[in-house]
Amino acid sequence: MSYVFISGIPTAGKSYLATQIGDEFDVHVEKLDDFREEMKNDPELEPWVNYYWNKDPRKYAQKDCQLQWDDLVAQSEAFWPATKAYMEQKMQEHDAIVFESVNLLPHLAIDLSFSGVYLLGESLEQTIDRNKREPRWSKEEDIQEREARHFYLCEGPRYKHEAEKYGFLTFVSPDEAKVELIRLLNK
Repeated sequence: MSYVFISGIPTAGKSYLATQIGDEFDVHVEKLDDFREEMKNDPELEPWVNYYWNKDPRKYAQKDCQLQWDDLVAQSEAFWPATKAYMEQKMQEHDAIVFESVNLLPHLAIDLSFSGVYLLGESLEQTIDRNKREPRWSKEEDIQEREARHFYLCEGPRYKHEAEKYGFLTFVSPDEAKVELIRLLNK
């Protein structure tokens, strides 16, 4: 049985890498962000599922970097018990899985019996470009750019710091991370 995870900033290539590993190595891919739809049915989790969409994007995009990180941490911690139980259920169904999600923060992932990698994005320009193609907070271009700057300049260093603190590897390139994921799957 082989399990790995991929986490990190939005737009860094997590889904691309998970799909690539899944296709090349016949490994089941579980995009945990899709599980959020089920979490909407839990009255305690529903506010966290819709947390960012219930904010005024103009005001939220101006929020302090540390406060935005604190929001992601709070959301991830609120999701963790349900997410971990869901992952354990999926591990009963499949012998090999790549789990992918932005909410697998390193201080939570240490609870897992397997390892993974964190993607931090290759460049600010690429992060902005990808975020404009798939906007998260708003359809307004200036907010999309602020959001991408937040992902790359705020979340990226915090993922890196926390990942290193707990012994996880970080990568800017999905291709570099792929080598490590293959090694972990073959352990």
